[in-house]
Amino acid sequence: MSTVTKLASERTDLTAAEIARIHAIVGEWPLLADLALSDLVLWLPTWNEGGLVAVAQVRPTTAPTRVPDDVIGDFAPRGRYPDIDQALAYGRNVDHAYPVHFGERVIAVVARHSSEQPRVAGKLEEIYLQTADDLLRMLVDGTFPAPTVIDESADSPRVGDGLIRLDENGIITYASPNAVSALHRLGLATDVEGKELKPMLAHLSRRPTPMDESLMRIASGQAAGRADIENNVATVLIQGIPLQAGGLMYASLVLMRDVTEIRGRERALVSKDATIREIHHRVKNNLQTVAALLRLQGRRAASDETKAALGEAELRVGAIAVVHEILSRDSGETVAFDEIIDRIIGLMVELAPAYSAQVPLISRLGSCGALPSEQATPLAMSVSELLQNAVEHARATAITVELAQSEGQVRVVVRDDGTGLPDDFEVAATGLGLQIVESLATGELRGKFLMCNDENGGAMACIDIPQIVL
Repeated sequence: MSTVTKLASERTDLTAAEIARIHAIVGEWPLLADLALSDLVLWLPTWNEGGLVAVAQVRPTTAPTRVPDDVIGDFAPRGRYPDIDQALAYGRNVDHAYPVHFGERVIAVVARHSSEQPRVAGKLEEIYLQTADDLLRMLVDGTFPAPTVIDESADSPRVGDGLIRLDENGIITYASPNAVSALHRLGLATDVEGKELKPMLAHLSRRPTPMDESLMRIASGQAAGRADIENNVATVLIQGIPLQAGGLMYASLVLMRDVTEIRGRERALVSKDATIREIHHRVKNNLQTVAALLRLQGRRAASDETKAALGEAELRVGAIAVVHEILSRDSGETVAFDEIIDRIIGLMVELAPAYSAQVPLISRLGSCGALPSEQATPLAMSVSELLQNAVEHARATAITVELAQSEGQVRVVVRDDGTGLPDDFEVAATGLGLQIVESLATGELRGKFLMCNDENGGAMACIDIPQIVL
């Protein structure tokens, strides 16, 4: 639960829809703070109307902070801040307090704290402050942030990245130096002020087909949203915000950010991810081919001992192939281990007739979620060895694989109803399979391995490993 939601739920009587409106404001107000050259604090009236509680604050990146201390959670009784009280009571801005309406109700007040340090005013600062006043007026009217946004990018440009102000016809009335630099990066070689932005961006995008309608609306300032302008030289992220009064648009703001290097890295990561998945896919195919060859060789083997050895090898290879198959399908550094175990159980049931006259009932209990691939492979191989041991040597008819994950530990327990272990049982004196499990569990997985007789009959094998947090 976010801090805003927590404080609003505990100390106010706001509805879920009203809290959603507060979240929408907080999501967009870094832009407002940068333009206003001010700190902003969001106050909500408490449920008993005894005062207000601060639930969010934002500092500008374009000016020194006026509120250096964190005020989130602070309570202000009625009378401490008269301007905020009046904005809440009258529903209009009073000095530097701006009410937030939701329907017929004032649900919050945004307090603006401007820096008292003297500044040399310039054209850029004038545009910042003018646009901030426009957006604060829209905030009070309920039209900022826009209820409908064309969102084609998860990124958001900041004011300092580049700012363009358009008139009602989409003509550029002001462009900051960084905005001009972004346009130059796209290939623009002329002045921009007095020109229409939409055809300029359409030309710079150099697309063989007409620009997307949503992108055209953002570029002309007619719709709120974010999108990329891209050509073979650069990529620039734009964000459009129509400025309205009385339901009519009279100007618009377009922010720009050169994201050429960011998009290049994103494409490189996507290409790398696809390459890694393709490698896992090919490894899986090769391992499945090896498993098929082992199965074919096992069918032609003359002795039972050779058939058993080849069957064990097939199961080991198959267990590793399952991990690579899931890695080839899912991107990321973790894999769904529960699914791996289910696939290994199915593989064991398929191979069981080679070890026992009766196919055992094998089931999974519990879950351990996703595990890093470097843990999943040796752990999957260990489980396959334990299942094979329970079928071949314990002659079990029912086997359960129990998975659990808690307090930084992953536990895998394999129980069977077989013949149990002899009194002088030692892993070192057993066959290769259990020695592999102990080696993997205590070595590569840096955990513990225990095998003993279960109190309900049969044997129990337990592997405990530390969970790796990525």
